[in-house]
Amino acid sequence: MVSAVTPTPMQLQAMIETGPEGPIVMVNLLKYRAKAVYGPDRPESNENLSGREAYLRYGAVAVKVLGEIGAGILWMGQQHLVFIGGGEQEWDEVACVRYPSRQAFLQMIARPDYLAATYHRDAALERTALLCCSAGSAS
Repeated sequence: MVSAVTPTPMQLQAMIETGPEGPIVMVNLLKYRAKAVYGPDRPESNENLSGREAYLRYGAVAVKVLGEIGAGILWMGQQHLVFIGGGEQEWDEVACVRYPSRQAFLQMIARPDYLAATYHRDAALERTALLCCSAGSAS
């Protein structure tokens, strides 16, 4: 089953076939669960972690992998209000991550060490959006 925090097969295929050339910035919109939801077979299910605490466990691995592939966080911060838009645009945090190429991003999401940590992300997030952008001049 595809959860709300993973791409659909069509989205993945579009990234592979028609994603932008050159450096990219992935804009991560993050809405955390109040309490992380781990499967009963995971030891973390007894730790009473918040969604943000669970996401930090995923993030520790992700940041290590980013460094190894020549990528990095450009900016990360809390969203405080929606100035234009509705409640569906309310997020807890926004992170902008620069990758040297979409191929580097695709290699990262296939790495066993990265994949082994994604269950923390799944437990952490109520919902998310991941926007792929050309890097542009400011990155």
